[in-house]
Amino acid sequence: MTILAQAIEVTRRYGDVLALDRVSLDIRAGELIGLLGPNGAGKSTLINLFAGLRRPTSGTVGLFGGSPMDPARRRGIGVTPQETGLPQSLRVGEITDFVSGHFPERVGTAELLARFGLGDLAGRQVGGLSGGQRRRLAVALAFAGRPRLVFLDEPTTGLDVEARRALWDGIKTFHEEGGTVLLTSHYLEEIEALAERVLVVGHGRVLADDSMRAVRGMAGTRRVSLVAAHLPELPGVLGAERVDDRIDLLVSDPDRLVVELVRSGVPFSGLEIRPATLEEAFLTLTSKESAHA
Repeated sequence: MTILAQAIEVTRRYGDVLALDRVSLDIRAGELIGLLGPNGAGKSTLINLFAGLRRPTSGTVGLFGGSPMDPARRRGIGVTPQETGLPQSLRVGEITDFVSGHFPERVGTAELLARFGLGDLAGRQVGGLSGGQRRRLAVALAFAGRPRLVFLDEPTTGLDVEARRALWDGIKTFHEEGGTVLLTSHYLEEIEALAERVLVVGHGRVLADDSMRAVRGMAGTRRVSLVAAHLPELPGVLGAERVDDRIDLLVSDPDRLVVELVRSGVPFSGLEIRPATLEEAFLTLTSKESAHA
């Protein structure tokens, strides 16, 4: 599979702050990658390096077989950063035309706005848009130049559920047509809904890089759910939550827990064991890294 972007042993420092620590990864054509990590983990820094907005302190970053600092290479990407500033007096259609005009190939304004649920806003001034509408426009503009690779940094921050799902549809359509996407998000259900490959970063390092199913399994946790009036102290419990009579336990060794539960003689029913969700895996991976930092 063709490698579109690549980081090889990349380190990036901001003064005394180590944002990325010897990170290596490939972004291959046709992938939809979810990038997870707590604040300060290095997610935005990584995107800025691939987009040619920053240089690595050491290591190598490649884009389409060349340097991200080459404007000709950057024409093949689209980017939506966490924060964008758009001219308040310009209309939505005017901004879309302006951005599209910088690319040799472009998506028609009407088509692009319709894809992201903005078709009825073409004549509106940006200053009159809601925060969510401005965010949707910023994401749509990343796709204006028919990019091969798109980087989306927290694309749906501040959006309601309906608007978020409209953006998901636009991203999915681009991917289904052969496009490649790397996106960061604080909404873990968003990564689960969109991504095929998951990268988890923490303290500037890659903690996990695999399929959704594999990343869940890497955390080594399972969710044990049962109905009981009370429970004794049990081994390997990482977290517990009660809703009415049902108790959910996040555990490292479900077999051992069930054995100890039976030995305790405490009555219970409705036992269920399932894999950890992405959120549970993410929290476990990042907490392990924090413990070793």
